[in-house]
Amino acid sequence: MNIVYELKHETNEEIEKVQTHFLLEIKNMSLTIERFNKGFARECLYAIRDFHLQIQHGEVVAVVGASGSGKSLLADAILGIQPKNSVIEGSVNYENQPLTEKRKKRLRGNDIMLIPQMTNALDPLMKIGKQVKALVKQKNKQKTVEEIFRKVGLDPEIYHQIPSACSGGMIRRIFIAMALASEAKLIIADEPTNGLDAEALDELLFQLKMLARDHRGVVMITHDLEAAMKIADKIAVFYAGETVEIVDRKHLKKGGKFRHPYSRALWNALPQNGFIPIEGSQPSPAEELAGCSFADRCPIATRRCRAEKPELQKIGKYEMVRCFYA
Repeated sequence: MNIVYELKHETNEEIEKVQTHFLLEIKNMSLTIERFNKGFARECLYAIRDFHLQIQHGEVVAVVGASGSGKSLLADAILGIQPKNSVIEGSVNYENQPLTEKRKKRLRGNDIMLIPQMTNALDPLMKIGKQVKALVKQKNKQKTVEEIFRKVGLDPEIYHQIPSACSGGMIRRIFIAMALASEAKLIIADEPTNGLDAEALDELLFQLKMLARDHRGVVMITHDLEAAMKIADKIAVFYAGETVEIVDRKHLKKGGKFRHPYSRALWNALPQNGFIPIEGSQPSPAEELAGCSFADRCPIATRRCRAEKPELQKIGKYEMVRCFYA
């Protein structure tokens, strides 16, 4: 049996009883990178155009979009490690307080932790156990680290090894162990499933869900819609720097469909749903968009879609969609 499906998903109502405000709330975020092209003319890259996200304690929210859509820059913007030549606008609150650059610096690595997609992010010369141990606050650190290793399926012998002796799958488990060892309330996992076989993928998803069960919020940034649907309480679909849809897992479990044409195209592109490719390509970040970012690829687009930008409309309490005809 697939271990991911054995986990009980809390309903939004159950979460709300425990938590009445958002751990992280992002509204109208944009990230523009200013640079000079080969002709020394100033150019603006609209990496993130209009992003929205809400996450509570104990919740997994997946941000799903194609590779190269700017999802990793989103993680950088939340952590405050975005390029220096970038400008961020919009509202970002952490635990109901503005997440300023000064506050990001203080919370980064403490309250907010990144699980990076690059497996070479560990200190190459420091033993694994020492790196995990540094995040533990309890007095009996040795015993705690060994318990965490067992919880994520790591052999205790890894405690004395350096990162180069570990496989990519083991490194990803070590990142989960570090998150468990820390007191971080918000975990951002950037493309955590890259390069994993089916068994390792399910194990990793189980461990991410375990973090949420520990009353932490987990933002899973991924291009893998199928993996996101296995563990996410909500899925935020990301296209050309915008949130085009936020769908509750309950809606999909009850037989509901994605509402936005791009979300449905991602769904149809899955092997079990026909493997239907999406024609065309995303707009360039250098392109200023007058209307809907998906209009040139959308089968139901009208003149209005190309001329007028649709706003993200609320559907019920937890879901949203950016489409005139959804």
